[in-house]
Amino acid sequence: MNSPLQDPRSLRDPYPAYAELRSTCPVQHVPTGFGGHGSYLVTGYAEARQALGDPRLSKDTAAYFADKPSPRRLHPAVAQTMLATDPPRHTRLRRLVTKSFTSGAVARLRPYIAQVTDALLDRWPAGGEVDLVAGLAVPLPVTVICELLGVPETGRPDVRRWSAELFAAGEPDLIDAASHSLANYLTELIAARRQQPGEALLDRLVPAGDGEDRLGEDELVSLAVLLLVAGHETTTHFLGNAVLALLQHPAELERLRADPDFVPAALDELLRFDSPVTMATFRYATEDLLLGDTPVLAGTPVQVSPGAANRDPERFPAPDRLDLDRDASGHVAFGHGIHRCLGAPLAKAEAEIALRAVLTRFPRLRLAVPPDQLRWRHTRLMRGLVSLPLLT
Repeated sequence: MNSPLQDPRSLRDPYPAYAELRSTCPVQHVPTGFGGHGSYLVTGYAEARQALGDPRLSKDTAAYFADKPSPRRLHPAVAQTMLATDPPRHTRLRRLVTKSFTSGAVARLRPYIAQVTDALLDRWPAGGEVDLVAGLAVPLPVTVICELLGVPETGRPDVRRWSAELFAAGEPDLIDAASHSLANYLTELIAARRQQPGEALLDRLVPAGDGEDRLGEDELVSLAVLLLVAGHETTTHFLGNAVLALLQHPAELERLRADPDFVPAALDELLRFDSPVTMATFRYATEDLLLGDTPVLAGTPVQVSPGAANRDPERFPAPDRLDLDRDASGHVAFGHGIHRCLGAPLAKAEAEIALRAVLTRFPRLRLAVPPDQLRWRHTRLMRGLVSLPLLT
């Protein structure tokens, strides 16, 4: 039997399919992917939190696929990022970059984020049409993370294109080629930084590859890949999804327009309502275990859907309603456990500054096309718009 998620309508709105799956069983075996052997799909909130924090669900993709034939040719630095590791290696890699994404570190970036935001919004026409994705949601986080890492302006268009191609569902050759292009570019950039170091995050990572801890070259490149890609893809989709959600809920939109200072408190509900990450990255059971009441066999892949979990009525009553007064803390849009998104403080700061500026500077903002004409990206992990045409 086909999964409800295979319905083409689920690309536009996956939540009815998630609700159908969850009502049947919040953890169930689905016959999709992974060499035809299927996987367990987690759509319930409690079960998702359990799975995301359970050390028996490994993220070590190298170990899982070591004895399995694959036609894929992802660059090792892309296939084996920090997200695809377990402790103690994961702990060691994460420790190297944690200080750059603390709340204090992000607070120091806020003036720069505001400067970039204002410069982008200065280009928006007054009383005209603009694409929020191309005009803000993409360039803002790309510019910020590239500046933070030390990627020169000349390389940023290519970096953005390769990053987007890494999530092109159903196009394995394009994904593989993009992984090599991005990893090769960062390898060359790291070599250049060794010769002419500066003060960017990448410059601080390079010595970690040359000291006693001896990060391998692929580890160094993979950290750069992860920070670059994860540092903007999630925020791009978050901004587009949030603005669309507000435009489709006029009362909540007017509330924020009347009180822009309420934007920070609204972010968690906006993240819960339409999570930019619809499917978490790969996990597999290292031993037989129970997820909720469902037995999961050792060696079986487990897919956790934050998008589905965040709409579980057992945790969030009336989950399909955007309610900015809701206590949405505990949502799993940024994951949970040791793999929770390292860049969450940066993503929230960018979203807060951008949303506040848009609502303040463009009080008559509205959709330029009917909602059913909006196009969504065809990707398995992320949920985001191709474009969001707006009238200013």
